[in-house]
Amino acid sequence: MPALPPPMRIREFRRLWVAILLSGFAAQMIEVAVGWQVYAIHHDAFDLGLIGLCEFVPLPLLALPAGQLADRLSRPLVFSASVLAQAGVAGLLLAVTVGGARQLWAFLALAFVTGVTGAFGQPAARALTPELVPGDLLAGALALRSIAFQVATVAGPAAGGLLFALRPEAVYAVGAAFLVLSAGALARLPRRQGADSLAAEPGVASLLGGIRLIRRTPILLGAITLDLFAVLFGGAVALLPLFAKSVLHVGPAGLGVLRSVPAFGALAAGIILTRRPVGGRAGRKLLVVVALFGASMVVFGLSKWFWLSTLALAVSGFVDMFSMNIRSTTIALATPNVLLGRVNSVELVFISASNELGAFESGAAAALLGAVPAVVAGGAVTIGLALVWPWVFPALARVDRLESLQVRAEAA
Repeated sequence: MPALPPPMRIREFRRLWVAILLSGFAAQMIEVAVGWQVYAIHHDAFDLGLIGLCEFVPLPLLALPAGQLADRLSRPLVFSASVLAQAGVAGLLLAVTVGGARQLWAFLALAFVTGVTGAFGQPAARALTPELVPGDLLAGALALRSIAFQVATVAGPAAGGLLFALRPEAVYAVGAAFLVLSAGALARLPRRQGADSLAAEPGVASLLGGIRLIRRTPILLGAITLDLFAVLFGGAVALLPLFAKSVLHVGPAGLGVLRSVPAFGALAAGIILTRRPVGGRAGRKLLVVVALFGASMVVFGLSKWFWLSTLALAVSGFVDMFSMNIRSTTIALATPNVLLGRVNSVELVFISASNELGAFESGAAAALLGAVPAVVAGGAVTIGLALVWPWVFPALARVDRLESLQVRAEAA
């Protein structure tokens, strides 16, 4: 029997990992059921967009106070409360389903509440791993955290669809149970006093602490904005239905494969990273994997063969996991613990904006240029960003071993 990865030998991190897996699995199950029920009301795809919008809107509105909350209170307590609130939403969705699920407004209102719970819980959740794991094991721990998310992304929708086919109410009942179990695992984590609890009373300066740190730290600013623009221009997920139907001619089953293979690529990369962290020349490696992500999008855009398109998407997920791991580790190690919640809240806004705006950019570019030119051009722009970034943010390109960033953060 192979030995556990070093971070998994830390009991508190194991509990956090289980909590993330359970809550992510529940969220993916519930998302499938909500999407099916919402579309069934009016058979209008615009309603699905409204659900996504309602979940997104609270994040930029609440990011700053949520980040400060994560720095001033016990982070396990904040994350646990958020997960319990999500379990409450699952219970209300169960009630809506029992009542017939005929009113769109109920789903929109609960989607907004889901966005609120995520906005308050995620900064604390993301700050917990650096709090529980020493710096020399952090890259592997973050890879394991991503593996939990990817497993939930792959298996959760399938389980949700199966349960929904058996009985729609079962999805929400099982999801709520998983969320309660997740909150129970989080409740067993040590409730350390908030990192910023002894600081001055909250004010505008404290609220903006994460933004100020990012602005004056080129390594942080470069890592966060590189991800924003790479996903904004290079992503093609929003156009997968079009490629499946009109370019590759593979139908709904093929679309399911296309949507799944990036997660499988990411899982493979995550397993590698848990055993062999990034090591030296991390800044250069980040730029290389971003360029490879762009190249994989170019190949996908030009491909007329299903097998090649599948391979390109798998590669995109594989290299994107390396990019995400380096970026997340950089942020965790280069940020003082006292500001980690606030910096994570700002990063979450960037991530969400890149995903939402990236989908809009892909659709707009496809409407103007055509789907294939839009994806190829987006991939080319991403490659260009990777080539230009060493001149825009030389400090990021010069980063060697990520562990050295912790020394700088502690000195600051």
